[in-house]
Order: sequence, then C-alpha cells, then structure tokens
Amino acid sequence: MSKITESPDKKDVASKKTNVWEDLGSPRCIVAPMVDASELAWRLLSRRHGAQLCYTPMLHSSVFCRDPKYRREALTNTSEDRPLIVQFCGNDPEILLEAAHWAEPYCDAIDINIGCPQAIAKRGHYGAFLQEDWDLLKKIVSTLKDGLHIPVTCKLRVFSEISRTVDYARMLEDAGASLLTVHGRTREQKGPLTGLASWKHIKAVRDAVKIPVIANGNIQCMQDLQRCIEETQVQGVMSAEGNLYNPYIFESRYPACWEPALEYLELVEQYPVPASYIRGHLFKLFHHVFCLAENQEERESLATNSTMEAFKSVTYALRDRYLPYHEGHLTWQTGKTDYNLELPPWLCQPYIREPPQEYIQKLQEGAPRKREYRDEDGNEISRKRSKKLKRIARRPNRATPIPKRSSDRCHACPNPLGFKCEYKLCRQCCRNKCYIENLDCAGHRNLTKTRRQMAKEFEAKRKEVQDIT
Repeated sequence: MSKITESPDKKDVASKKTNVWEDLGSPRCIVAPMVDASELAWRLLSRRHGAQLCYTPMLHSSVFCRDPKYRREALTNTSEDRPLIVQFCGNDPEILLEAAHWAEPYCDAIDINIGCPQAIAKRGHYGAFLQEDWDLLKKIVSTLKDGLHIPVTCKLRVFSEISRTVDYARMLEDAGASLLTVHGRTREQKGPLTGLASWKHIKAVRDAVKIPVIANGNIQCMQDLQRCIEETQVQGVMSAEGNLYNPYIFESRYPACWEPALEYLELVEQYPVPASYIRGHLFKLFHHVFCLAENQEERESLATNSTMEAFKSVTYALRDRYLPYHEGHLTWQTGKTDYNLELPPWLCQPYIREPPQEYIQKLQEGAPRKREYRDEDGNEISRKRSKKLKRIARRPNRATPIPKRSSDRCHACPNPLGFKCEYKLCRQCCRNKCYIENLDCAGHRNLTKTRRQMAKEFEAKRKEVQDIT
C-alpha cells in the first residue's frame, strides 16, 4: 500500500471518511455483532427483512490466527452477505493485524471490539477492559489502519462522564478509526443492571467527531430507531436484542413467531450451525409464548433435543396451536396470560428487562437466594453437574465414559498427577521436565521435543535456501 508523503488538509480527510460510509451503502438499519447469534444464517434472515449492514460475531484474534477450522467457520459467507464487517477482540496489535489480513478479502471493514463487558473479556484483557489503556488502543487502531486496505472501525461503550467519552472517541478518530459504534451504556451496565442506554452520550460523540457514528442501545422497534436518529443525528442505528426477539424489526412488523423460525431453519439447512445456536434463537423467538403453561412440553422438547426434526416439530406444534387465533378463526382470551400484553404472545415482540432499581430493591429487601439445582430424584446438585446432566439428556445414545481422576500425587510436588501423564507428574512439573530434558508428553499434549526438532529442520532448510541463492 503506497504511503502519502504530504498530509492532506482536513477537508480531504473528512471527505475520505465520509466515503467509507457511502462505500458501506449508507446503512440505517444494522445488525449488531452477537456471540453465537449473528452467524451467517441469522444475518441472511435479517437482510431479507430490512437489515442493510451486518457484523459477524466477535472473533478472538489469536484463536483466529492459529486455528484453520475456526477461520473457515467464521469466514463462511455468500455474495448476499454484504456489506459485512468482521469484528475481532484482542490486545496485541500484530496479532489483530494478522487476523484482519485473513479476513480482509471476505468483508468490507474490520471492527475492533472495545465494548464487551463480560468477565471473559476482563480475564483476557480485551473489549471494554481496554478503555483505560489509551496508548495501547492508539497503537492497535493505527497498526490496523496502516496495514489494511479496508477501513478500521471501533465498537465502544461510554464512560459515565460525557466529556471523557468525547475525548475517548476523538482519540480513536485521531488514531485512524473510520467509523465508531457507540453503545450508550457503561461497562458496569450489564445483566440485571443493564438499564437504559444514554443517547446524550451518543449525541455528544456524534457532535464531536468528523467520522460516521452508529448508535447502539434502546432499540426495540422501528419507532425507536427513527427517534434515535432524530435525537442523536447519527448515520445509522444498530440493534442486538431487539433483532434477536424480532428479526423483522427493520420492517416494523410483528410476525407470528413460527414465521421467522421456519425461515431461519430453512437457512440453517443450507448454512449449518451448531445446535446450540439454533436453540438459542428459537428460545428468543418463542420467549413470550413459552411463558404460557400450556407450552411447557414444547419448551422442554426444545431444551433437551438437538436435531433439526425436533426443532421443526416444536415450531409446527406452536403454529398449529395458535394459527387459528392468528387468522381470526378463534378469539384469544387475554385472561389466559398472567400479565398484560399489548400484543398476543405468539407474535414476535420486544423483551422488556426489569429496571435496575427494582432489582436493587429486591436485593435490599432480603438476601439473594442462589438458584437451586436438582437431579431427577430431587437431590440437590451443583450448577456444573446440572449442566452436565442436561448435555447427557440431549444425547442419550452417545456413550461418553469419563475417566476418573487419579487420587495419586505428583512425584515432584503435592498436586494431583495427570492421569495420562507418562512421567506421573502434574501439568506444571511435566512442563518443566519436558523443557529441561527435551521430552514430549502425549498425555499433557506437551510437544517440546517435537517442536524443537521441527525448528531445527526448518532452520536447516532456510540455510540451504540461503546458500543456493
């Protein structure tokens, strides 16, 4: 890529940054990056019903670089799946650039996730947990900007202070970001404390930067999207949860839940995804109708089965039960529900979270009780054991003998030894032994000797090539 020797004036820079938005098709309706949810089949479903730009799920840059299977699954798309932005997380500029190079031919921009607030992001030091490390973020954004032929964008969360949020956005713009997606919630606003997103923060960023801005937060219907654009003056609006509960949101429609479900299952047959993804989508589409006691059998079936036949069976059962009401042949009695719904429960509609104030009040009124998990005999078990039993129930014919961990101790320390270790050691002691004595251990998947030998062979071949040239 050729370098510009003279710095362009501000008008030229602003023009180029605006062209980035035009190259993406000037989208107003955008599907957010959602882990295990914005996969190809779901993106195609959303595009059929008004989505003008989609993001891939968040991809881990280091895994993406080293795992060919992970890359193949992530980069599976079609000509219909454009414009597309691929999102990566990570904290190493060079690894992020390498991952972006792999993805560059398959997308229209690369997004850096600096907004994920989950505990895994904190452990891995990425997502919203980079927002205090501005020097590292500058290096990440500038490295990708200089090394790619497509635009670099950032999806971020706001700080509590509007002024600090504005400075943050300007820093990312100066570092080379061509577009910002601003989620109007802080890092702490998640789970039961999610609450409302602040459009004031988003508007302040929009007024402060020259690059396009996408708003994210509080979008449950098309009216929300239009009001967001009017209040913040952003170029586009992104929907995550609103899209998951109603993929026809951008058409301002509330379809019967079986309509998008059957359309999605048809796409899944063409573009397969793990059963857990399908189950997650169907649970959200059927959320309101599953609140009715009469549908508990279908709910249990969806929870415990993993075949396409089972997924379709649940969908057809719900359709057959509520189609007469939907078509007006029978009259729906609202008294059947335990709560007041403005829309019948079989229609796709927003999921309304409990306000954080109510959650906090409940905590103050009494100590929170942990959820109890029990087996079929009613015995109390751990959450981990409960999840394992559910996995076994979904695959009853699959034999999965799990070897019992040995009670023997490591020969070099008090820790339990690995039950497959060739040297009767724990993982750390085995790693040290292999490093010092140049050994392999298949049980701990430690290939120190093999890798050293491969390195020697590679160095020998490199010297041969150098001697020839």
